[in-house]
This record gives sequence, structure tokens and C-alpha cells, in this order.
Amino acid sequence: RGSACRHCGVALVVSLTMAFLLAFLLSFAACEAFAPAPKLRTARQPTVSLSATTEEAGLEVGTAGLDWENLGFQYRETRGHVKMIWSAETGVWSPAKLVEGSDITMNVGATALHYGQACFEGLKAFAQPDGSVKLFRPQANAARLKSSCERIRMPPPSEAEFVEACKMAVRANLDYVPPYGSGGALYLRPLLIGTGPRIGLQPAEEYAFLVICTPVGDYYKGGLGSPVTAVVVDEFDRAAPRGVGNVKVAGNYAADLLPNMQAKANGFPVALYLDAQTRTQIEEFSTSNFIGVTKAGVFVTPSSSAILPSITNKSLQKIAEDMGMEVQERAINIEELADMKEAAACGTAVVITPVNKVHHKEKIYSIGDDEPGPIMTELYNRVRGIQSGDAPDKYGWTIAV
Repeated sequence: RGSACRHCGVALVVSLTMAFLLAFLLSFAACEAFAPAPKLRTARQPTVSLSATTEEAGLEVGTAGLDWENLGFQYRETRGHVKMIWSAETGVWSPAKLVEGSDITMNVGATALHYGQACFEGLKAFAQPDGSVKLFRPQANAARLKSSCERIRMPPPSEAEFVEACKMAVRANLDYVPPYGSGGALYLRPLLIGTGPRIGLQPAEEYAFLVICTPVGDYYKGGLGSPVTAVVVDEFDRAAPRGVGNVKVAGNYAADLLPNMQAKANGFPVALYLDAQTRTQIEEFSTSNFIGVTKAGVFVTPSSSAILPSITNKSLQKIAEDMGMEVQERAINIEELADMKEAAACGTAVVITPVNKVHHKEKIYSIGDDEPGPIMTELYNRVRGIQSGDAPDKYGWTIAV
């Protein structure tokens, strides 16, 4: 009887143990079955703080090993770009980060792709005689970007955020800044795009602010180029009187691609637009403002709500005033070209492109001769002197990075 009890006790223990194990296994299986599926890990773009990158790398101006004397004006990949994100959830811009490489990812429904929520700026950083690097008038670019953003309902970064992002991009790519004396510069392209998806027409809930940069040489090798011949665009309008011609949105440039390429195919380096309403008033070139000097010695440039305010043009106007010239920003009839002794296109990329002939229908306006005029030459040299550090910056236009 004692032996039987012992056997019964062992059997009971074994049964209880098996029951416990079975319950445990069933419980574990149930947990696995109802547990949420693990999230797939997505590839992250490497982001690092800019200060760590530049300090650890010990970057120096002009050490990227490029042919600095023959850069031309074209895109070259650099170490990386600066990125900031704004979301409706936070209502603020994220801290700026340096992103290695040149690729970005965005939702296929991004408003930049579908509804044109995209604007940009262009400015340059120049190596100085003392080895430092300075940006030219970044605050003015920040103000113009703000105007563009407001027009197409995007949140702009503050002036301080804009300027610091530009500084960061330069510091992270110091070795790509063309050395002093090469005639080149580091061209910066701040870009703001709607990255949040929308299928209906409305602003996005997420935006990306990017600052890319690339080293460029003089647009024309040796500095101020020889005068070029322009053609007036008759078949297309650049902008409507109450449209978006006065802001730097991407769509403005897409609309100019066809007439611009047609002009070049016909042998005209630059194309000039007239106002869309009367087609009698000069507005601007494809990517540059129009400036002229009358035979009476007056600096003139068109005034219109459809013209993009050029930072280069504003700089030239100030310098012209300091040269003792009268400056007029007003409506300019196309026929006034006959009264011009100098004319030019002006902008960030080239500063000044002299124009000595303008074709308009059956008429050809001749302005000056085959060499840049003395006033445009002086204006060009004074701006470039300030940018390169060869002349004092009494206007406070340059900012050290």
C-alpha cells in the first residue's frame, strides 16, 4: 500500500508538470499569434552635427583637388547638404543637420511634385585674402524666400535659421570653396519644398528646407564677358500682372524652358520678356533682371509687380548711386532701347552680362559696341571687389561663415 501511494504521488507530479508545460506553450503561442508584427527597419540617411564634421575633418578652403581655374558654371557633387524639417504637428523647424550625399526621399504624393509647392534661392560664398570665407547678402535671400513661401502657402525659416543653415553648408564643404584669386565661388541653392502628401489642392503638413552647394567658376571665363545679342520673346509671356513673377517659385523657370531653349537654338544667348498686358514694356530676361544706362547717364531698371526683385540689381543700384549716377526704377518702353548707351542682364550667377543688340520682330536695337561699356565694367568690378574681399564692404553686405 505504501508503494502504491508512492507511485500515485510520482504520477501526480508528472501529470502536473506536463500540464504546466502544456499551458506555458499554449500561452506562448497565443502571445506570438496576437503580438503586433515587428516594424520593418527603414534605411536612414546618415545625419551628423555640422560642428563635429568640420572640426574632426579639419577642412581647409580649396583643397578638394579640382581644376579651380576651369570650373565653369555647372553642378558638381560635394560632401553633403543641410536639411531641416517642418511639420504641422510641431509647428517649428527642426534643428539643421548635415546629410551626407545628394539623394533625398519623399512621399510620392508630395505637394512639391503635384502642386508646385517649391521655391528656392541662389547666393554665393567667397574665399577672402585672409583665408576666411564670406557669404554675400544672405539676409536679403532670406527675406525673398519668405516672400516666395508666403505666396504659395509654405512656412519660411526665420532669417537666423536661413543664414545659419547657409553657414553650415559652407563650413561642411570648405574644401570645395574655390581658393582666393581663382575667380570662383561656392554657389548655394537653398530650396524649400512641400514633402507631405496631398491628393486634393491644399498646403502640405510637412516641408523640407535644404541647402545644397556646388563650386562654380566665373560664368564667363576671365570675368566680365563680351556683350551678347538678346531676342524679345513674342510667343510667350513670362508672368501675368497679378501672378507669381515677383517670387522665386520653381514653376516660373519651368515655364521659361521652352522659349529659352528656342532662343538659344536660334543663336540668342539671352531672351527678353515684355509685359503680358500691353507687350510694350520691358520686364526681365529669362533668369536675370534688365538694367540699362541711358545716353544721359541715368541708371534705369524696370518696375513691375511681375518682376523678381534681384539682389544683384539692388546692389548695383546702390553702387551706381555712390558713383554719382541717378537711378530710376520705372516702366521702360521697348523703344527706349534706342536711347541706351549700355544695357545688361544681371543676377547672382554672372553679376552682369552686357547686351549690345536686341532683336524685336523686324527691328534690331544696337546698344554700345563689341566691348563691355565703361559703366557696366565699373559696376561689375566694384561688386566683385566687395565679394572677393579686395574692396572694403562699407555696406555690410558680407557675412563671415
